[in-house]
Amino acid sequence: MILTGLTLMAAGKTPAQKLEKRLKKIHKKGYMIGHQDDPMYGLAWQWDYGRSDILELTGDYPAVMGFDLGGIEMGDKKNLDSVPFTRIREELQAHYRRGGIVTVSWHPRNPLTGGTSWDVTSDQVVRSVLPGGSQEKKFADYMQRVSDYLKTLVDDKGKPIPMIFRPWHENNGSWFWWGQKLCTKEEYKALWNLLQDKLRADGFTNLLWSYSPNLDGNFTDAYFLERYPGDDRVAIIGEDAYQWGTEEDFVRQLNADLTFLQDFSKRHGKMFAMTEGGYKNCPDSTWFMRVLKPILDQYDIVWFLPWRNYKEEYFTPDKHHKSGADFKKMCQSDNVLMLKNIKKIK
Repeated sequence: MILTGLTLMAAGKTPAQKLEKRLKKIHKKGYMIGHQDDPMYGLAWQWDYGRSDILELTGDYPAVMGFDLGGIEMGDKKNLDSVPFTRIREELQAHYRRGGIVTVSWHPRNPLTGGTSWDVTSDQVVRSVLPGGSQEKKFADYMQRVSDYLKTLVDDKGKPIPMIFRPWHENNGSWFWWGQKLCTKEEYKALWNLLQDKLRADGFTNLLWSYSPNLDGNFTDAYFLERYPGDDRVAIIGEDAYQWGTEEDFVRQLNADLTFLQDFSKRHGKMFAMTEGGYKNCPDSTWFMRVLKPILDQYDIVWFLPWRNYKEEYFTPDKHHKSGADFKKMCQSDNVLMLKNIKKIK
């Protein structure tokens, strides 16, 4: 009997569903620590092999590693953060090989203006890429290049690596061309469906789709559901949450959001996670244990992923940083999971 993708999904045999099952097993032990671009560069180094600020600080890799595809749609050899796509593939495969979890985001260029993802000079961009729009063909090419690259992310046996896929994130903000003030709720959902339907049609059964709005503080069912793609299109409810303002505002907003998201995810049968976040340049040497961890401990999150460590803008310390001891203490807590805590859980 030939098993189609739909048959496999019904039988619970797809790589994505196996990953979902594994995440639920892992979550019984606590929540994972992640890091964006972890093996690529750090506070005082770039492009060295075998290095990681978190590894050198704590003695272990983060359980989750994040990688971004921004630039692949242009046919570029490096992504928007100057990481070669060959290196992304190599490090993604290495982390999967050692038993880690992989998550992938995409910051595509603005197809209407030619600017970056952050070019919000026009509110017609999403409309322009939808069927009948002026950039429909160009965006179809963008999606094809994403598809072609994703097909190369295979394990040592040539099988697709299961991963969390997190497109069109922080959409309740308006700093990306797919943001709330840049498109209608119908256009946003159509954009989500366009990409998802393309990748599903191309046979990808290894992607767990994460819907990840930004820190808000005012979620309600009616508001959240306006742009929510639907239970049949989302596996993980995410939240991207940074402390940009005062500690008091951050704590208030994050508690409000996580309270809502935990309830929403349970009612809709979804996992939920802190898919991005942190405190830029870690200026408070007590922040991780005093502010962040007490909040995360209250909620049913599957992982927390601090953003990348670039020398001018970083979100975890290295072994020389003043907040290093505090972050290390968090990582060594019984309910916080590093690579060694999850690699044997299948």
